[in-house]
Amino acid sequence: MSSFRVCGLADIPDGTARQIEVDGAPVALVRIGDRMLAVADTCTHAEVFLSDGDVDVEDRTIECWKHGSLFSLETGEALTLPATQPVEVFAVRTDGDDIVMEER
Repeated sequence: MSSFRVCGLADIPDGTARQIEVDGAPVALVRIGDRMLAVADTCTHAEVFLSDGDVDVEDRTIECWKHGSLFSLETGEALTLPATQPVEVFAVRTDGDDIVMEER
């Protein structure tokens, strides 16, 4: 499986999300310590960007800022209402000082 560099590790402060574009679709790239997680950046309920919401580093969740739905950054599962559908999860990792995403 091939991979591509999306940005540098220093480009994303710990405990935050940043939007990137992959194949024309928005992806929320989240840093928790030296670990990277990535999910589709559109709430499945309100169709707003999840990367504008809050990241909970302990629970590894991201909150939709509009109605408060929580999504697991590890599984994409919608954990609270009003969202009921999961978001897609992407394979992402660090490679030295780079953040690398696996091709789909």
